[in-house]
Amino acid sequence: MPAVTKEVSREPRTARGRQTRRKILDAAAQEFGERGFHESSIVSITQRAGVALGSFYTYFESKDELFRALVSDMSDGVRDAVSPAISNLEPGLEREGAALHAFLDFVRQHKELYRIIDEAEFVAPEDWQAHYSNTAERITARLEEMKGQGIARDVGEVEAWAIMGMNVFLGLRFGVQDDALSTGEVARRAMALLERGIAR
Repeated sequence: MPAVTKEVSREPRTARGRQTRRKILDAAAQEFGERGFHESSIVSITQRAGVALGSFYTYFESKDELFRALVSDMSDGVRDAVSPAISNLEPGLEREGAALHAFLDFVRQHKELYRIIDEAEFVAPEDWQAHYSNTAERITARLEEMKGQGIARDVGEVEAWAIMGMNVFLGLRFGVQDDALSTGEVARRAMALLERGIAR
C-alpha cells in the first residue's frame, strides 16, 4: 500500500497568507536546491523569501516540516504540470509522450527537484515514498486505459515503475544535466522505444 503524505503545515486562510506561504516554499526550493537540507537554515530561507522570521512559524513548526511540505508541493507541481498537457488526449503512447514532454519541461524550470527528492529519502522518507508511489499510480492508471489500444493485457504496475524510472533518468540527463536536445525530441524517441517494447 502506498504511503500517504500527511498534512504537515497550517493552511493559510487568506490570499495574503497563501502568498506568504508560497514565498516561503519557493525560497525553500531554491535554498534546499542550492545548499541542501542540512546547510540551509530557517533564517536564510526567510531572508530569501523576504518575509519576517515570525511569519515562518505561522505556517511551519520547523525546517523539517517545511521540507516535508516542499516535497509534497513539488510532487503536486509535477502532477499539475503534466495533467493539462494530457487532459485532451486519448489513451495511448501519444498521451504518454505528452506526459514525458511536460515533465521534462517542468524539470528544466525546476532543476532543484532532483536534489530535494533525493534528500527526501533520508529527511522525509514517507513523503519520498509517496512521491514515487503516487506518480506510479498515475502511470498505472494511464496504462490501464491504454489496454485494448495496442498494448498487452498484462501491462501494469511493473511497467509503470519502469516507465517512471525511464522518465526520471531522462529528466536527470536532459532536464538537469544537459538541454541540448529539445524536450519534444527526447519524448518522441522515448515513446518510439516504448512502442517497440510494449506493443503487441
